[in-house]
Amino acid sequence: MTSATSLLGALADVGADRVRGGYSRHGFDRVDVELREWFTAEAGARGLGVETDRNGNLWAWWGAPGPNAVVTGSHLDSVPGGGAFDGPLGVVSALAAVDALRAQGFRPARPLAVVVFAEEEGGRFGVPCLGSRLLAGTLDADRARELKDPDGTTLAEAVRAAGLDPRWLGPEPDLLSLVGCFVELHVEQGRGLVDLDAPVGVASSILAHGRWRLTFHGEGNHAGATPLADRCDPMMPAASLVLAARRAAGSVPGARATVGRLVPTPGGTNVIPSTVDVWLDARAPGDADTRRVVDDVVAAAHEAAEAEGCTVTVREESYGDTVVFDSGLRDELAGVLGGVPALPTGAGHDAGVLAQRIPTAMLFVRNPTGVSHAPAEHAEAADCESGVSALARVLAHLAGSPC
Repeated sequence: MTSATSLLGALADVGADRVRGGYSRHGFDRVDVELREWFTAEAGARGLGVETDRNGNLWAWWGAPGPNAVVTGSHLDSVPGGGAFDGPLGVVSALAAVDALRAQGFRPARPLAVVVFAEEEGGRFGVPCLGSRLLAGTLDADRARELKDPDGTTLAEAVRAAGLDPRWLGPEPDLLSLVGCFVELHVEQGRGLVDLDAPVGVASSILAHGRWRLTFHGEGNHAGATPLADRCDPMMPAASLVLAARRAAGSVPGARATVGRLVPTPGGTNVIPSTVDVWLDARAPGDADTRRVVDDVVAAAHEAAEAEGCTVTVREESYGDTVVFDSGLRDELAGVLGGVPALPTGAGHDAGVLAQRIPTAMLFVRNPTGVSHAPAEHAEAADCESGVSALARVLAHLAGSPC
């Protein structure tokens, strides 16, 4: 029987980012292909039959695929310079849970599968939970095919290079109809479990959240030859937006707003940019509060752009309303695990996307510092194994008898 930490160790060098630290693993790139091959081999070694759906998600079936299936898993991609646990912990824990169940002589009465969703972080093409959104039909396939990475490669081109046919991207209602419930294990992104002194918990809800791209248009010019009074510098309103985001979120209880990416064009040290792209991530406990934060930021962006003689365009790249996980399934799993705590989360997940279509639940593994989306992300080995044990118990309960 293999431990979750030993399986994570097998991935320690895959996609390691020597510049940012941590890992940079993005959908359908060379590293992602290596990770997909690793998972396929590990699943095959366990006798699981691996299939790739039309959107690049991997499904490893214990037995024949069929209706009312119990599905678990997560993702293997990362944010730029991300940690080792976000995503992969859920995948390796699923494999380790299968090992544990087999060691106990368990045989599922319902179909059981481990899934790896494609491009969950949106680190390459900008839309998070890309694979699960396409599967569930919450992302238009034509729009998805035209998404571009920072090098200008479209998703259609990337998918084709990875051996898939981009013409088939889109919803798969027949496949999704086989899933009776989905349970995703994930490292906690926050420190709720630390404060509760609990190694494992369940998720209650996900904040409403989205991403917006604001492009400031100005006049490119020479940094030395252009007097300040003659400038239409889009970097000025872009800088104002960063501050406006903090102010707007600070005025709404429980809200968060972040600018983590800003790209000037052409990007020269001695060049006034002609355009500046700024990506805003906004989250709050409800739809209305999230929209209020974004509206305040956008209004401030227009005001700052006009003051500098610039213009700004705004595009919503992704959005998800508040997710409340199926309360019956959540309480059932908490009971199976002896009354573990239920916590909300500010992070988005594939389980949140699928919650619109099927009953879903999440298990969290304690994060001692709460740091995530960064190289310092961590979970203790003992807590990881507690997570595997909890997941195995949950899967045995759910798949142990036909419904």
